[in-house]
Amino acid sequence: MAASKIKRVLPLALIVLDTTEPSLIPRLGDFPDWFRAGLGLSDRALWMCDARSGGPLPRADSIRGAILTGSAAMVTDREAWSVNTAKWLCEVIPLGVPVLGICYGHQLLADALGGRVDWNPNGREIGTIRVQRAPDAEGDPLFGGLPEQFLAQSSHSQSVVELPPGARIAAANPHDRHQAVVFTPRVFGVQFHPEFSGGVSRGYIEARRVALAEEGLDPDALSAACDDSPESNALLARFEALCRT
Repeated sequence: MAASKIKRVLPLALIVLDTTEPSLIPRLGDFPDWFRAGLGLSDRALWMCDARSGGPLPRADSIRGAILTGSAAMVTDREAWSVNTAKWLCEVIPLGVPVLGICYGHQLLADALGGRVDWNPNGREIGTIRVQRAPDAEGDPLFGGLPEQFLAQSSHSQSVVELPPGARIAAANPHDRHQAVVFTPRVFGVQFHPEFSGGVSRGYIEARRVALAEEGLDPDALSAACDDSPESNALLARFEALCRT
């Protein structure tokens, strides 16, 4: 009897758009470490690409989904690697590749699909925040499992200020009405960081303490308010499962 064929599971692509604060790396690791842990995937199951290096981005038929990380860059600066990644998104999304954009990745998705990104008029948002799930997101395959209110981790100054056609809000808060967005039934964005822990948020606040104080924010109060956010962290595993369907 012929041996049965084993179906190959394609890797999930992690499109890395930056590194974290250097002071955090020795203690807490970097973006790839946090995503590996949050997704529960081995190195073989997670195909990593540093988009800033100018190397080729993955073909749609070689991956089962893609996650775009955050970045300290600004989408409005139109850096060459960012423009190239936006073009790649416009090529793979119509082919049905599930995509999750996080922070910068979320903004880049909105920009690539016809929305608008700019400085948030409410200023910087950083630390552990409270977010409200939109009522019509209850049945969504990614966001439907979230409670009506949940904690998340944030660090951003720019935001999606105008959604692209067809996109809908999945979660919001008073600081940013586009905290989570369904761009298409298989393409999602979150302004917050589901890969961060409360400790990582605390590290970001400490690293940016001087800038925060200059902006009129209270670093000590922000740091004291940091807490873990298991509900938003669970979005990574939920997206990974969605990419298998």
